[in-house]
Amino acid sequence: MTEDLVGFQHQKQNCHCESIVKNRNVNNVQFSRHYGDLLWVSRDYHPFLIQKDYFHGTGYGNDKLIMQDKMFHLSGIKQLGENYNKIHLYKGKSARDALQEKGILEEFTKMNPYNPSIKFSSNLAQIAKKPLTNDYDLTYYGIISIGTPPQFFKVVFDTGSSNLWVPSVYCKSFACSNHNKFNPNTSSTYRNTSRTISVQYGTGAMSGILGYDTVTVGSIVDTNQIFGLSMNEPGNFFHYVQYDGVLGLAYPAISASGATPFFDNLMRKGLVSQKLFSFYLSRHSRAGSVVTFGGYDPAYYNGSIQWIPLSSKTYWQITVQNVKVQGQVVACVHGCEAIVDTGTSMIIGDSNNINNILARVGMHKDQNGKYSVNCKNIASMPDVTFVINRVEFALPASAYVVQTSSSCSSGFSPSNYQFWILGDVFLREWYSIFDRANNMVGLAKAI
Repeated sequence: MTEDLVGFQHQKQNCHCESIVKNRNVNNVQFSRHYGDLLWVSRDYHPFLIQKDYFHGTGYGNDKLIMQDKMFHLSGIKQLGENYNKIHLYKGKSARDALQEKGILEEFTKMNPYNPSIKFSSNLAQIAKKPLTNDYDLTYYGIISIGTPPQFFKVVFDTGSSNLWVPSVYCKSFACSNHNKFNPNTSSTYRNTSRTISVQYGTGAMSGILGYDTVTVGSIVDTNQIFGLSMNEPGNFFHYVQYDGVLGLAYPAISASGATPFFDNLMRKGLVSQKLFSFYLSRHSRAGSVVTFGGYDPAYYNGSIQWIPLSSKTYWQITVQNVKVQGQVVACVHGCEAIVDTGTSMIIGDSNNINNILARVGMHKDQNGKYSVNCKNIASMPDVTFVINRVEFALPASAYVVQTSSSCSSGFSPSNYQFWILGDVFLREWYSIFDRANNMVGLAKAI
């Protein structure tokens, strides 16, 4: 598949996509909103997204747009059912990068310490079900539309939460000021409610209202999806992230205000042929990551799928038997609970266990209190192996060391909580399938 195509909304009309791209005068074609170096193009309200470079100059070379439907892109893949949808995720700039570019990262992190585990605090869950987190390194997002005509939003597809929410025109917070905001007054299909939503975030909360509208994710059109319209987003953190909102994919039990999660609606309405979805997260490139609703794609993994039963139908929670380095158990000696979470960038664990792992692999705190390593040592560092359901899932140093142009730091982060979070550092190495029908997580070695 050409790298020019990042996402595509399957068009119900007989759309000749190459003609739309190559002839800017085709009827009903609009070249609309820019997202960094991406450009939305739509015809009759059916959008697709390509790199802006595709339009530069007078020639278009031999590149072609390829439709993301079963006739063109994924024919012959048995694991994908009749009703499936593949959404390409974009790997954008993290909040850490944005803050560093502005020279305010150190000051900002002192005032807003990294604490992703607050998202899963049982105390907070009793209050608002889905606390937000200030995750400085989260980079993967996809684009959805809400309303008629569609209004576009970048969202994190988050298996660690259950609500869909985006900023609204009613939000006057600084955090909303540079994001796309939903305007219910311009959508002919919007239906309001008298219900409110409050989502815990650090020392404050995102608050807003709930409404119903048509939500389009790739070729899936959910005509009556409840979602949150934020009216207040405390603090400055969301000003520095590239995504606008969150699309939660966990269980209804943790949904704030009892709002029906997006995937539950898809299952209930028969919009997916299989009650599961899957993720492939690219290791380095900006393009290539995908979330697939209704199936899983063997093009993204090698070997067999290992199926792991859930220990709780709230988050995607599983039991880890132990963690090994060079054959020796160094963490989770008596087992531990872990949440498989696409909405967290790191691997999070309690401080004692994480410190044991880092000491065994040769990582130490630098003068800033950050665990780091000489980048030249990565090739000689040992694997960290998670034993889950009696199967070993190894992470090489190239996976658990976060490499930038200037440093190499730990992809493990200590917390004050006893449960673990297997975030993107883990999921880049292991293709993940989230099976609602059987309440299991499937893991297979990612390509």
